[in-house]
Amino acid sequence: MKYSIKDINLAKKGITKIEWARKDMPVLSGIAEDFKKTKPFKNMTIGVCLHVTAETANLMIALQEAGAKVVLCASNPLSTQDEVAAALVQNFNIPVFAKKGESKNEYFEHLNNVLDMKPDITMDDGADLVGELHSARPSQAKKILGGTEETTTGVSRLKSMANEGTLLFPVIAVNESMTKHFFDNRYGTGQSTLDGIIRATNKLIAGSVFVVAGYGWCGKGLAMRARGMGANVIVTEIDAVKAIEALMDGFRVMPMTQAAKEADFICTVTGNTDIVGSKTFKIIKDGCIISNSGHFDVEIDLVALKKVTKTRKVLRDFVESYKLKNGKTVFVLAGGRLVNLGSAEGHPASVMDMSFANQMLAVKFLVKNAGKLNNSVHVLPEALDRKIATLKLKSLGAQIDVLSKKQKEYMTGWRDGTK
Repeated sequence: MKYSIKDINLAKKGITKIEWARKDMPVLSGIAEDFKKTKPFKNMTIGVCLHVTAETANLMIALQEAGAKVVLCASNPLSTQDEVAAALVQNFNIPVFAKKGESKNEYFEHLNNVLDMKPDITMDDGADLVGELHSARPSQAKKILGGTEETTTGVSRLKSMANEGTLLFPVIAVNESMTKHFFDNRYGTGQSTLDGIIRATNKLIAGSVFVVAGYGWCGKGLAMRARGMGANVIVTEIDAVKAIEALMDGFRVMPMTQAAKEADFICTVTGNTDIVGSKTFKIIKDGCIISNSGHFDVEIDLVALKKVTKTRKVLRDFVESYKLKNGKTVFVLAGGRLVNLGSAEGHPASVMDMSFANQMLAVKFLVKNAGKLNNSVHVLPEALDRKIATLKLKSLGAQIDVLSKKQKEYMTGWRDGTK
């Protein structure tokens, strides 16, 4: 079996991590147990580009047990847990092409290693696999049954392709499911981002000025958690509605060029480019720690930063100091890449449980509706979303009320009003 990982001897440690994560993934485990019996993905090859973590490993195993041939590469050069990659190869015979710290050339080579397996279905996080397929292998793309997309940035890219008429197969936007973005993006990103920042720096959050760039679901989670740890949180936004929401949630709101003057920490979660750029570096506070928890490494303009830098030095794992020509020093974490996966372990398994349950059901939906979906971005039916939420509630030991017949009639009728 062809594969490309750092060290096969790390497999034993990887198995332990996979088993630890599985304890907090009851919804995925329940769906996997059902699919293990029915084999809905029999004779199908699924090409996967996700963060290679213990949680992802449990999804790969579930897909394999459901009858699929699975091949995996990393969706970020820094997000791979090498011990998990080794365990998937050694213990489950799943081809993995991923190494933590791989070069850009290796990254794209690994994408193509996955595509060489001629997948019937793609599973993406950021749409790099789909992007490579469409730009370099359009004839192969036309043969794909469909794909799934895990994250906000990837969905944006795919919608752009669909609007241009260049998307060659249907894709399920898993990120649009309520049981994904309400929880994964908010609670997962909120906690794991701070985890990555603290692991990298060992700095105290309490009493600091913490700037969150972007107030989408990820930004909301990060701002909430930073405040919970005692930070004075500032939000920067370009959307007036989200800015009002941040204000009403109790945060200060201002432009980045103003916020950076006060910032002890800046973390970008926008999904856009050049959020911290040349204008920021001119006025940024001395000693500011800059990180990114958006998908790609474009939110911090490192090219502009290097132009105004006198000297650079690696101080700790995933911490690099930039001594600027104006005498100030700033610190960039995880090379400007995803800090929660670069210097930590990503989201907790309990939130990935719902995200990856959506992935399993999305693949089944694609198989069931093969040939019926147009080449655009689709959302899973709300009934499946509610099913996942119900299963998660049950696993947490929580119960909710049920509408009576009278209540159902009242909510669906129009005759009853003021009495």
